[in-house]
Amino acid sequence: MSNKTPPQEQIFNKERLFDYVKQFSFPRLAGTEGEEKAVELTVDTFKIIGFKENQIETEPFKFSDFYSTTLIALIMSMSLLFVIMLIFFVYIYVFFTIIMILIMTIVVLLIIKGLKHPEKPGFWGEYFGDTLAATNVIVKIPAKTLPEEKAANIVISAHLDSKSQSLKTSWRIVLYRMWLFSGIFISALYFSVLIDILGNIKFNIILAEFDDGTKLRLNELAFIVLISLYSFSNFMLILLGTHNKSPGALDNASGMAIVFELSSYFKDHPLDNFNMWFCQFSAEELGTMGSRIFVNNHEDQFIKGRIFQINFDMVSSATHSPRRNRVEYLKSYGVLPRKKIAPILSKYLDKAAMQEKVRIKGFHLTTGAHLDSVPFHLRGYDAVDISTRGGAKWTHNRDDTPDKVDPKILLEACLIAQRTIFMLDNDYETLCTNQDIVCDDK
Repeated sequence: MSNKTPPQEQIFNKERLFDYVKQFSFPRLAGTEGEEKAVELTVDTFKIIGFKENQIETEPFKFSDFYSTTLIALIMSMSLLFVIMLIFFVYIYVFFTIIMILIMTIVVLLIIKGLKHPEKPGFWGEYFGDTLAATNVIVKIPAKTLPEEKAANIVISAHLDSKSQSLKTSWRIVLYRMWLFSGIFISALYFSVLIDILGNIKFNIILAEFDDGTKLRLNELAFIVLISLYSFSNFMLILLGTHNKSPGALDNASGMAIVFELSSYFKDHPLDNFNMWFCQFSAEELGTMGSRIFVNNHEDQFIKGRIFQINFDMVSSATHSPRRNRVEYLKSYGVLPRKKIAPILSKYLDKAAMQEKVRIKGFHLTTGAHLDSVPFHLRGYDAVDISTRGGAKWTHNRDDTPDKVDPKILLEACLIAQRTIFMLDNDYETLCTNQDIVCDDK
C-alpha cells in the first residue's frame, strides 16, 4: 500500500455514504423545483464537507429537451413508417420505396448532425422542444506540486438529477436491443429481396409445401417475425414518457454519495501532479447536458491525453445476489468490432481492486450507454463509467428507493477509485516516459 494511503477505516464511512443517499432520494428531474432543491442541497453539502464558498462553482445553463424526449418519439415514428413502406411497397413499387428511404435517410442525417452538440438547441431544439434551466455544482482541488495550468486533470463525477419513465431501465434496454438487431436483420433481408427481384440470385428457401400448393418460404417467415419484433419495439418506445416520480436513490444518489465522500478525503490530500474536479452534473437524464456544458466551458483547461474522468452512475444493487451486487465498469461497447473504453483507466481500476481485495468487473454493452462520460469520449479524453448493471431493474421508476442501495458497495467503489487516483499520481513520470499520457505542451 502506498505510504500516501492511510488505513481504509480512517478514510470512508458506510453510514455517511448511506446518509448522502437518503438525503438526496427525492424526485429531481432537471428543470423542476426538485432539481433546484438538489442543487442547493449539493452546495450546502460541499460546505459541510469543508469547502469554502469561493471553492464551490455553480454553473447554470439552459437547454432544450427535444433531444431527450421528442426526438425518441420522432425517430421511432419514422422507423415505424419505414416498416410500413417495406410491407406495402417492396413487391409493388420497389423504386418508389428506395426513393422514400433516401428521403428519410436525409432527414435522419440532419437530426444526427444536431445530435453532435445537443446542448446547443439549433433548429430542432428551438422549434420542437421546451427550453429548461439546470445547474452543475463543481469544486476543484489544484495540484500540490505542478502549477495548476501545467498539471494534468482528473474529473470525478456523478449526476444530481433523476427521472422516471413509463418503462423500467431493464425493459428499455431490451426494447432498444430488439429494435437495433431486428432492424439490422430486416435491412439485410430487404436487400436480399431486392436482389431477388432485380437480379438472378434467388434466396427463396422453401421450409414447407402444403396440399393446396402454397409454400412457406424462409425469407417470408423471417420477414414476418422481424417486422413484428421491430414494430412492437418501435411502438413501445414511442410511448416511452419522461416523468418526475423517481426518488433516484440508485440513479443517482449512489453516485453523488461517492463523489461527496471522495471529495471530503482529497480536500485534505491534494495530488502532486493532477488537479482534481468533483462534479455533480445536472440534466444527465435529459441528454447528458450538464457534462456537455462543463466540457464546453472548461475544455481550454484540458489537454487530450492528460485528462481522466471517473463517472459514478447507479452503483450497487442491494436486492441482488453478491454475484451481481458489485462494483462494475463499462469496459467496451459495440457489436463488431468491440471498442475498448479507456484502457489505461481500466488497467488501473483492475489493479486497484486487486490491491484492495475487493471485487470489480469490467462489462460489455452492445449499444454503449449514454452516460456523463459521453462528452469526454467525444473529445478523445480517457473516461470510464463505474456502475452496477443489476441496478437497472429498479431505476427510472418509483421503486428506486434507498433500500435498493448497498453502502458496502459504495465503500468499495470509494476504495477502488481512491487507490486508482493515487496510483495515477504516483506513476505520473512513468506514464509520461511511456507516452501513455501527454506531458509536453508542444
